[in-house]
Amino acid sequence: MSLSRRTFTALTGAAAASLALPAGAEAAAGSSPSGAAVPLAAVAPGTAHTVAFDRYSLIIDGRRVPIWSGEMHPFRLPSPSLWRDILQKLAASGYNAVSIYANWSYHSPAPGSYDFTGVRDLGRFLDMAAETGLYVIVRPGPYINGETDAGGYPGWLTSSAAKARTSDPVYLRYADEWLTAVDKVIAPRQYTRGGGTVVLYQLENEYASYVTSATGADYMAHLYARVRADGIDVPLFHNDKGRNGYWVPGSFDTGGETGRYLYAFDGYASGNPPDWGYFGIGGDKGGSTASPDTPGFLAEFGGGWFDAWGGAGFNGQGYAGAWAARDPAYERRFYLTNLANGIKIHNVYMTFGGSSWGWLPAPVVYTSYDFGAAIDETRHLTAKVTPMKQIGSLLASFPDLAVLDRAADTSASSTSVRVYHLTDPERGSHVYLLRNDTTHDAVCTLPVDTAAGTLTVPAVAGGLKVAAKDGKLLATDLSLGRRALLYSTAQPMWRASGADKDLAVFTGRPGDPVEVVLLSQDAPTVNVTDGEADAVYDEAAGTLRLNAVLDGLTVVRIDGGGQAAPLVVLLADDDAAAALWPRDTDAGSVLVSGPALVRTVRITGRSVHLTGDTTAATGLQVWSAGPLSAVEWNGQDIAVTATRSGGLAARNPLRGPGAVSLPVLTGWRYAAENPEADPAFDDSAWRACDLTTSHSRTAVPDGQPAVLFADDYGFHYGDVWYRAEIADASGAQDLALTYQTGTLGLLMAWWDGRPLGTHRMPVPAKAEVTTGTWSATAAFTVPQDLRGSGPHTLAVLVRRMGHDEDGGANDAFKAARGLTAATLDGAPLNWRIQGASGYDAVRGPLNNGGLYGEREGWHLPGFPDRAWSPVTLPHTDTRQGVAWYRTAFTLAVDSGTDASIGLTFTDDPARAYRVQIFLNGWNVGQYANDVGPQHTFVLPNGILRTRGGNTLALAVLSDGSGPAGPALPALTLLGAAAGGTPVEDVASPGYRPGGTQG
Repeated sequence: MSLSRRTFTALTGAAAASLALPAGAEAAAGSSPSGAAVPLAAVAPGTAHTVAFDRYSLIIDGRRVPIWSGEMHPFRLPSPSLWRDILQKLAASGYNAVSIYANWSYHSPAPGSYDFTGVRDLGRFLDMAAETGLYVIVRPGPYINGETDAGGYPGWLTSSAAKARTSDPVYLRYADEWLTAVDKVIAPRQYTRGGGTVVLYQLENEYASYVTSATGADYMAHLYARVRADGIDVPLFHNDKGRNGYWVPGSFDTGGETGRYLYAFDGYASGNPPDWGYFGIGGDKGGSTASPDTPGFLAEFGGGWFDAWGGAGFNGQGYAGAWAARDPAYERRFYLTNLANGIKIHNVYMTFGGSSWGWLPAPVVYTSYDFGAAIDETRHLTAKVTPMKQIGSLLASFPDLAVLDRAADTSASSTSVRVYHLTDPERGSHVYLLRNDTTHDAVCTLPVDTAAGTLTVPAVAGGLKVAAKDGKLLATDLSLGRRALLYSTAQPMWRASGADKDLAVFTGRPGDPVEVVLLSQDAPTVNVTDGEADAVYDEAAGTLRLNAVLDGLTVVRIDGGGQAAPLVVLLADDDAAAALWPRDTDAGSVLVSGPALVRTVRITGRSVHLTGDTTAATGLQVWSAGPLSAVEWNGQDIAVTATRSGGLAARNPLRGPGAVSLPVLTGWRYAAENPEADPAFDDSAWRACDLTTSHSRTAVPDGQPAVLFADDYGFHYGDVWYRAEIADASGAQDLALTYQTGTLGLLMAWWDGRPLGTHRMPVPAKAEVTTGTWSATAAFTVPQDLRGSGPHTLAVLVRRMGHDEDGGANDAFKAARGLTAATLDGAPLNWRIQGASGYDAVRGPLNNGGLYGEREGWHLPGFPDRAWSPVTLPHTDTRQGVAWYRTAFTLAVDSGTDASIGLTFTDDPARAYRVQIFLNGWNVGQYANDVGPQHTFVLPNGILRTRGGNTLALAVLSDGSGPAGPALPALTLLGAAAGGTPVEDVASPGYRPGGTQG
């Protein structure tokens, strides 16, 4: 290899120095927008900023910022203290942005009523994101989908005349009302206003209807004008459902505004990674090529997938199966392919899924919304975080990657390896993505373009290893600060430059042979301070070659070679990278190794102040690009020793979490429910079913004297009761009850208090339930001995489950729930109806349904249950209907330990019963013993008092077909860490005499 003096000088001199400028310096020097982004922590609050874009990327405050975003939903974690926990984990894991839905139904219990307080404080969430240093993509609807009840539409909209997702004026009036309310929270927190970090705003989600008619164009134009009138001035976008080219710029009226709207799309790919950009088919169906003048924008790319009742999607494995289907290798192969295809705004859905607690879930999902995400439902970082951190850190610290064009095609020596070649037209760097779609490992060589010409890498024997169903990224001609990288067969992860030294991290799979070649005008001094590596200096070529086999963390310090400051190179396999935490601050860059998590980094003088978590006793090493002599961990000074590589190492291990002791749940009390089945029950205060017309998508059946649909009478969530009185049943025989529910709904009936039986909707038998409405007729025979002159009482309980979503913009969410028709010997009946009563102002409209115990506050802390019968679990109850079990327990988790605790049910699946789980009054989920697959329910801290008393109430619904539960549920430790974030109590309020809740 021969390198001219001119080329050498260009790479190691002015060009490399420009790339190595500290964050913020290039902007002052008037450089191009390709400079590294300014850390958000360095931005003064209250200062106005600019958000623009070109065909490559967002341009924020004049410099390029590839967006590496993770999706989370505040409403799926109803404990605001824990929002900060997840946001800090996102920031530490390489993300520079968070994407969120705002759920209309969560904030609006009634028309004109909008609540952004308590657990619904969206402004607080946005403020936390800004404090954490994350940009925000907001997606407030009006329609969100998201496997939520009615796709996010409020229950009250189901009974309105509004034709949703159209230009219907009734719908637009309601949508405007919602948008103005939520925009009042968002607008002042836009980055452009200086009050927050919101940089992108979604107008609609997966709107694939009316795309060729005025209805759709008028609707989109109306939304655009609405949010602009509300003060939203950041760029807007729509998320195309798939790759259709729907709603690209210019497809609807934007009031004359240009250059402020982007096209985005989503995809949940499996098999082999698709090319949705530079290497794809092109045109409207080609993903980002549908809008060539805006940056490639994946508003949702699969970070996992949801699971349905019964678990057919993942063979009963639940979200462990979802995780395995989209594992770390999947992420590398698919997400790097997206990067190769020019995707510069990349959002992973979900990165933290959380829980669809209460009546939040759409029919397609059960309580857990773990999604197989990188951060699991227990808030723990899984192995999937490591590739995300590697890619996100790469994008943030190497500005060369902000602008990439497709370059000349090239091939590896192995036909098993596909190669993507891209180049930076401004700086001349080259990027190669190697992808192996086969089921066997491949070893190959590759020709790469460098400043020294085309080279075949690696230079030494051994080859490039690309694991089966995996991928890796190679790069050439990158700056590492004062030195330049000619090429590396290990993936660059992070680099930093400061007054004291330069730092660079390269990563790969354990056991991978790697080669890193640096330019060096003179022979440097090389010290391998940790691990093993060979260093060879080639005087003729002016290069230093490092060769190693990745095994944990290898650290190499390079001094001299014509440079006054050293370069510390860290070669980390995936296991070591999982414990590496690179952080850029306004006062310099820091790299930390050892802890399970580094939450925050602050530099004052020569001291670095770290906060974070440990899951076991662990070592700590810190490297800084600037001078550093002292370390603080979670507020405590740490005794450190200077290392040979120029870092600091703790003399003693950091402590792990304390032991967590969980009690056995005892002291249960029992009460039978459903007095509504008793003929003597007073239903005079119930609403008479007297409506004759409905706005439901479901037609009122012929021959029915009145509408029976629950939503039309204001009962939108949970169970609903019906009662009818029959004056004379002398000839009564055949009772037909037609009802409609979401997946897994059921109906129970009683005649004069005697159970007639239970009818259940089927368990989904396919991986993805494409319909959220199930309709059936339950046929019963009136008992012979209960016929005759009356009066007689018929009582019916319907577990309605959720509303369908409205992905097809066809008002599917307005399909009826509850009874739809009822006849006795062919004659209709007259009914009264009762569902949830009142509104829990703290827990929100989705917390409660219409069970008697819910209406009377049996689920609430402080309810006087001393008159209930003591009972020991497991308990067998063969009656049809509802029974309640209550107990109290106290936890005493060490204040410095963040313990994630769940409730686990283990029982014979032949026992048919359901359980609504109420913790301190919060409906944290629904368990179906004979259906599954979920058996453990996360109890979020804040709702759960980890240092104090708790009340657990179980509403058990049994069909009477045989022995039913519940078995003894067990508190389960799902993980613990020393550290965490301070947690506020959101468990209150409790029961008040004379009323159900405070």
